[in-house]
Amino acid sequence: MPSVVKINVLTVPTEQREVLEQRFASRAGTVEGSDGFEWFELLRPVEGTDQYLVYTRWRSEADFQAWMEGPMKAAHQGGGGAGAGAGAGGAAGSGSGERPKPAASASQVWSFEVVQQAAPKQA
Repeated sequence: MPSVVKINVLTVPTEQREVLEQRFASRAGTVEGSDGFEWFELLRPVEGTDQYLVYTRWRSEADFQAWMEGPMKAAHQGGGGAGAGAGAGGAAGSGSGERPKPAASASQVWSFEVVQQAAPKQA
C-alpha cells in the first residue's frame, strides 16, 4: 500500500508569517509519535506567493484520519498544539483562555498517494 501525502496550503499574510512559524515550532514533537506518521515539513514561500505548505506523509489514509480525529482535533478544540491545520486554527494559548487569532487567512488540504520516490545513493 502506498504512503499518503497531505499538503495543507495556508495563505499567510506577510505580517503573520512569524506567528505561524512560532506556532509550528511550539508544537514540535507532537505529531511524530502518531501511529502511521512518516514525515513532516513546513515550507516557507520564497517568492511569488503568500502560501505556506505543510507537508505530512502517512503510512495510510486511515492513519491520517485517526490522527485528525484524535490528537489534531483535541489540539484545535483546546487551542493547544498545531498540526496540519495549525496555521489556520492557531496553536499556543494566550493565557487568557481565548483562542489565538488564526495566522492564516485561508486553508485547503491536498491529498496524494506516493507513486514513485528516490533517495540519495549510498557511497
